[in-house]
Amino acid sequence: MQNDSSELDKMQTAYKAAVEEWIAAIKQEEALASVNHTIAEVDKWEAAHFAEDDIRSKVKAAKKKYEDALREKFFGF
Repeated sequence: MQNDSSELDKMQTAYKAAVEEWIAAIKQEEALASVNHTIAEVDKWEAAHFAEDDIRSKVKAAKKKYEDALREKFFGF
């Protein structure tokens, strides 16, 4: 990888944005878990859980990409 901080900045920004999206998904799931549920509400709660899980996977991928780039920059591997 080149010594290009702008590429690292982009990866860091993407990671931070993914984390913020994940936080919002967790809060949405928590909000649905904090009310009395009808069947429809349970379905929304379950859907929120699946959305949170998908976004968590996105966060993990962005983190790995950023960490790998940092390792390459600082340690050469």
